[in-house]
Order: sequence, then structure tokens, then C-alpha cells
Amino acid sequence: MPRGRPHAAPLVVPDKERVELIRWTKRTKSSNGLAQRARIILRCSDGLTSTEVAKELNVTNATVWK
Repeated sequence: MPRGRPHAAPLVVPDKERVELIRWTKRTKSSNGLAQRARIILRCSDGLTSTEVAKELNVTNATVWK
């Protein structure tokens, strides 16, 4: 059973935007903050709870909640 509360509403990311977010995570010119936010959005859209995303990406729950 996953820990943490599920998101209030499912996060749906259209394919076009998903491609852009993936590109941001892989670009060397992207800032670390931008790449990290893109990773968080992608993992949340995959249906993971905030706690699971935070643990997987080694960030705090507060970072994911923002």
C-alpha cells in the first residue's frame, strides 16, 4: 500500500507537454531547478503519491507539494 495521500485530482499531462518536460530533464543547458520540477511533474502525472515522488527523487515532501 503506497504511503502518503494521493493527489486531490489526477495530474494529466498531454503528450506534447510530456515530451517538452522530458526534454527539459535531459538538456544540459536547463537549470537544475527547472529539470527537477519537470521530473516531479512527470512522476506525479504517473500516479505516484507525493511521498513516493519525494523519496524517489531525494527531495522533501514540501518540495513536491510546491
